[in-house]
Amino acid sequence: MALKINSQAPNFTLPSTSGSGFTLYKNMADKPCVLYFYPKDFTLGCTAEACEFRNEFEEFANVDVPILGISKDDIATHLQFKEKYRLPFDLLADTSGIVTKMYDAVIPIIGLSKRITYLLDASHKIIAVYDNALYPHGHISAMIQAIRKNLIK
Repeated sequence: MALKINSQAPNFTLPSTSGSGFTLYKNMADKPCVLYFYPKDFTLGCTAEACEFRNEFEEFANVDVPILGISKDDIATHLQFKEKYRLPFDLLADTSGIVTKMYDAVIPIIGLSKRITYLLDASHKIIAVYDNALYPHGHISAMIQAIRKNLIK
């Protein structure tokens, strides 16, 4: 079950493919952003989702909404994934799974990461959620619609 809309997104710090640590409240101070959690680099659904975010990147960049992908993969794997698919956004390594748990992005019992996407406003309040592990393509269109509804006046 996803975190609730209008709740405050938990702060966290994770290693980033940018080469430095990423802290949500610091790096996204006064900025909206998309956080998308996914199971594993180089898998069919996760690759499709990342590539669709890449293909629609301009839509997000035009309204200054950064995209951040988060999985339990390590930075080395993320860097290979990012390079192979020319991803123009950073990937964050949650190797311990702590942030994944904080964001209710874990499949109960089996403990695998699930596919869930959050749109945060500039104060880090959750303004949209798309929780669908089986359909990677719906995440991007749901976030674009939410941005148009909530952030573009």
